[in-house]
Amino acid sequence: MATDGIEAVYLTTHNWGKAAKFFQSLGFALEFETDHASGQFRAHEGPHVFIAEVPEDQQPQTQIVLKVPEAEPFRPESGVEVVTPFEDTHFGTREMTVRDPDGRLWSLQAAQRRDEAGRHGG
Repeated sequence: MATDGIEAVYLTTHNWGKAAKFFQSLGFALEFETDHASGQFRAHEGPHVFIAEVPEDQQPQTQIVLKVPEAEPFRPESGVEVVTPFEDTHFGTREMTVRDPDGRLWSLQAAQRRDEAGRHGG
C-alpha cells in the first residue's frame, strides 16, 4: 500500500503571532487556534499547516507528514526503517515514524479507527 501524498506540514516557532500573520499574508486561512499558542491553517485544498510555539531554547523545526489511507493494512516495503509503529495521538490520528536513507524522520498519518459506537479507538 502506498501513501496518498502530503497530509500536512508541522512547524514550530518562537512567536506564534508573527508566524500566524506570516501565513495569513500568504493566503492561508486560520482553521482553528488552540489556547496554547498553536493553530492550523490551510490554503485552498492543499495540505494543512499546523504551527506550535516552542520555548526560545528549542530550535524551530519543520516536519512533513504523509497521508496513509488506513493504518492497519499499511506495511512499508522492505528496506524502510520503521522508527515507531502506528500509535494513537491525542489529536485523533494514528501516526508512524520512518527514517529515510539520509537519516530524516518522516511521519505517516492515518485516521484513528472507530468502534461500533463511532468513537475513536486504538
